[in-house]
Amino acid sequence: MTTTDWIIDIALLLIVFRQMREERLTARTILLPLGIIGWAATNYLHHIPTAGNDLVLAIVFAGIGIAFGLFGGLLTHVRYAGGHVRIKASLSAAALWVISMGFRLGFAVWSSHPSGGAHVAHFSAAHDITSSQAWVVALILMAFGEVVVRLGTIVVRGQLLHARADREQTAAPAPAPRPGAYV
Repeated sequence: MTTTDWIIDIALLLIVFRQMREERLTARTILLPLGIIGWAATNYLHHIPTAGNDLVLAIVFAGIGIAFGLFGGLLTHVRYAGGHVRIKASLSAAALWVISMGFRLGFAVWSSHPSGGAHVAHFSAAHDITSSQAWVVALILMAFGEVVVRLGTIVVRGQLLHARADREQTAAPAPAPRPGAYV
């Protein structure tokens, strides 16, 4: 693992810890994690291998990332207050994020050592995974699926709350005039 790999993983971990305090859902809240994962994708996804079970591995890992992202987004507190959507990662949402990021980081460290690399090579041969690039793609797509789905879930929940607040505001009857007031 390079220093850049460590920085990316740590930055993605810090994002969710920052969200453990309530904050407004802003463009920055959405674009920062997308930017980090987009940068990682452009630097690590050179091609998607399709030989053997490489594509199956990528799809399975992407599906796991999507599931983590969906649950993480559903476990994040989203509320509408003062005309703004506010979010706060729950302890459960943060735990899911740390588990998934920790898995990817741990796997990368473990597989770069001789004994871990030998296990990955043996597993790959036994399951017709033809290249080490398949593992890189699978891990990046897992992270990408988690980030995109988590953010999407939070944004949709925020938009639903915003729409409900707008409906309630327009449906509220006008206050009755005070007795003796001019109309």
